[in-house]
Amino acid sequence: MAKQTFSTLETFLIFLLLMMTAITVALLSLLFITTGTIENHKDSGLPATQGPTVTKGTSTAMTSTPVTSTPVTSTPVTSTPAPTLFTNFTGYHIGVGRADCTGQVADINLMGYGKKGQNARGLLTRLFSRAFVLAEPDGSNRMVFVSIDIGMVSQRMRLEVLKRLQSKYGSLYRRDNVILSGIHTHSGPAGFFQYTVFVIASEGFSNRTFEHMVTGIMKSIEVAHTNLKPGKLFINKGNVDGAQINRSPFSYLQNPQSERARYSSNTDKEMTVLKMVDLNGDELGLISWFAIHPVSMNNTNHLVNSDNMGYASYLFEQEKNKGYLPGQGPFVAAFASSNLGDVSSNTRGPHCINTGESCDNANSTCPIGGSTTCIAMGPGQDMLDSTQIIGRTMYQAAKELYASASQEVTGPLISAHQWVNMTNVTVSLNSTHTAKTCKPALGYSFAAGTTDGFGSLNFTQGTTESNPFWDTIRDQILGKPSEEIKECHKPKPVLIHTGELSKPHPWHPDIVDVQIITLGSLAIAAIPGEFTTMSGRRFREAVKAEFATYGMQNMTVVISGLCNVYTHYITTYEEYQVQRYEAASTIYGPHTLSAYIQLFRVLAKAIATDTVANLSSGPEPPFFKELIIPLIPNIVDRPPMGKNFGDVLQPPNPKYRVGEVVEVTFVGANPKNSAENRTHQTFLTVEKYESISTTWQIVHNDASWETRFNWHKGLLGRSNATIEWHIPDTAQPGIYRIRYFGHNRKQDFLKPAVILPFESTSSTFEVVTT
Repeated sequence: MAKQTFSTLETFLIFLLLMMTAITVALLSLLFITTGTIENHKDSGLPATQGPTVTKGTSTAMTSTPVTSTPVTSTPVTSTPAPTLFTNFTGYHIGVGRADCTGQVADINLMGYGKKGQNARGLLTRLFSRAFVLAEPDGSNRMVFVSIDIGMVSQRMRLEVLKRLQSKYGSLYRRDNVILSGIHTHSGPAGFFQYTVFVIASEGFSNRTFEHMVTGIMKSIEVAHTNLKPGKLFINKGNVDGAQINRSPFSYLQNPQSERARYSSNTDKEMTVLKMVDLNGDELGLISWFAIHPVSMNNTNHLVNSDNMGYASYLFEQEKNKGYLPGQGPFVAAFASSNLGDVSSNTRGPHCINTGESCDNANSTCPIGGSTTCIAMGPGQDMLDSTQIIGRTMYQAAKELYASASQEVTGPLISAHQWVNMTNVTVSLNSTHTAKTCKPALGYSFAAGTTDGFGSLNFTQGTTESNPFWDTIRDQILGKPSEEIKECHKPKPVLIHTGELSKPHPWHPDIVDVQIITLGSLAIAAIPGEFTTMSGRRFREAVKAEFATYGMQNMTVVISGLCNVYTHYITTYEEYQVQRYEAASTIYGPHTLSAYIQLFRVLAKAIATDTVANLSSGPEPPFFKELIIPLIPNIVDRPPMGKNFGDVLQPPNPKYRVGEVVEVTFVGANPKNSAENRTHQTFLTVEKYESISTTWQIVHNDASWETRFNWHKGLLGRSNATIEWHIPDTAQPGIYRIRYFGHNRKQDFLKPAVILPFESTSSTFEVVTT
């Protein structure tokens, strides 16, 4: 590869950027506060989302009860006994639950692309935690699987959920039988991590968002636990076409040709659906596992949303929960992640945005602009259209598999789990040779990003040699990496030696979870990261063979991705050699996949031989009590002179046709306040007047994909909120209005800040058909 050169201007700008980064890291390192005082507000709880449709009449103003922002300590929860279970049946007890876990939708980075300035400025759709509790007829063995509309599960989040489950349910739900899995949306809020790399990417730890997410996860589990009833499980599998491509085909081609010849595609097209019904055949829910990156919403997006996976859940739940608002109703549909590491939903592939030529090459670069002009696009006219096209494709496939599912899942429920220090695993390569995993490190190509979202500096994928310029900058700011870590990671040129950095806290996890739960012939493997396509294939094959060796034949092994703790990517050894983004982000070195296969085979053997009780728990991971606070301060909200919060600045037009967009702008307040005071559970409603009952019926809330909540931040605490309703073809003609619900921060002199709810209503408008 030609040596990179920089102009005088580029060098000067890079120097300024690095100095700013160094100062930011230094300041962040000094800004510690304890978790007991990090924006830790009293939790008012979240409602169950399985309630009935709201058909409320003309609303009256809610009482403006102040909620202080004074930190409080959490109250211990007494242990809750399990409900009495009916045991005389074949099948499983099944409980499903859903709860909001959105967190703050302003003044926080979005987690996924790592793009500076991609902060949240409103809401496209709410994020949900979807929980499934399954238990054997006598209740002795059970499990919890939770699919969460977030980028990934952080270790801190899992540890806190396990702590609260233990406090509420005793030993019923534990580290071995609870799986938390993120769908990997790149449009959810950041700020819920404890390791420094992710804290810096999040620009601090937000206890406001962390608490909201943990509370939502807990609420979804509580609803599922309460709703347990006898039922049956059915499994089905089938291919999904037109939803994905491999974004690193050059890496995939490094795998042996004989291995590649066994597969018809360079992505895993198979979707696995687990159908849940009660003993009367009434539908309860489903879990679908499919390998796809939810990156239809690109790095120019600023609205919190669940991307294509969330849209598939939305469509399925709306289909099954007729008459309920989005996010409500008894049926719960989770579209969970799998081995999506090198799989993109941008199906038109990468092209040079300035010439239109393909840039699907080894380095993903264009002749003009390099990697910054090589961008992959989805199938739609814009990113929202692409999101809905891909989401609908997955929904249609899952719908067909669900409808035809006839293979019942029966058999014992067994769970196995260990904590493992991934920085020092000895891997048996063959009968005579061993290797070891490494302390974590990120390679040069990590900074290049991908064709789904490129990096901000002059890095390219496929870099296998270090650059003296960047090495010197790194050494001055972070210190030199040891020869040991550089040697261990070869051929990766180490850009950031995270495993040797410990201030203010370790930059990457050493201790990770490995976990398998089996339901009869179904094995769910909880993977703490992102397997590439071929990594997932090798893993499933090895674990299935291990089960078979010890008498459990014909097991279906499902990879559930982004579980329990995040450790970036896991490529094959061969893919690692060419150091594209996924390989540079394989933080434990070239033998990471072999280590995971070896560790999960231990769990499979223990399950098959009934020796799970003999497994050691392993070294317990840390839970840091001091974390870096966000740099964005909490300031008092102020309306313009002569205005009040909620006043209408731009009213709707008198009349609209189906397909048009209604826009109403209000005097707003910072929506992050709504993650503290939860008097209102939505930022907006679209309501239709019913003349017969003379009431206003809610037809959309902010979980609807037809609405947008846009927040416009001004100066000195002033802001506006613009609500959009994209009128669907299904809208009935009639009289409508839009309502806005917010919370403003107020602070009188020498008094603590309080969060006050407010609400407002637009003038009415008419919707007519074309």
